[in-house]
Amino acid sequence: MAERKLTETAAAPWHVPVAVEDIAETGQHFDLVADEGVRASVARVAGLRELPRFEAKFDVSRRSSGGLHVTGMVSATVGQNCVVTLEPVANEIKEAVDLLFVPPQPAAEEGEAAAEPRDVKWDDPEPLIDGVVDLGALATEFLILGIDPYPRKPGAIFEPPHNGGPQSRPFAALGKLAKGRNGS
Repeated sequence: MAERKLTETAAAPWHVPVAVEDIAETGQHFDLVADEGVRASVARVAGLRELPRFEAKFDVSRRSSGGLHVTGMVSATVGQNCVVTLEPVANEIKEAVDLLFVPPQPAAEEGEAAAEPRDVKWDDPEPLIDGVVDLGALATEFLILGIDPYPRKPGAIFEPPHNGGPQSRPFAALGKLAKGRNGS
């Protein structure tokens, strides 16, 4: 059980669960600001040097199907290292969120044919598990989606090593060995 709890915490270090029955018919607004401990955990999970700011603003409304519609914005300041110079870089992230969560379809009853696998489409609704949406986990997912995988400091330019001739190629020594075996 402790191992499972650790894995769940590592996967989603920020939890803000919202149940369908807790949302008023007119909807509800959430302003979320991650505290220092949550930001440190999210930074570890996301592979960031630091995460000095992490916020989310969500509007959650009920749907007649028993689902929830979540719209809003995730914003953060992330600290990374430049892929060219390895110097610290701070980047701003803003990710729009617009998702529909619906209860999962009931499984086929006994005696009926098993449900056929269905094609999942880009705009399909998300499953609403146990009537709850975790806004903290949702914010973390969208933050990670918005992170630049190759951050660069302004003006940083990668310069490949200069070619020093045929002997400086990476496999030049292997080429010599192959030539020696073939009797060349």
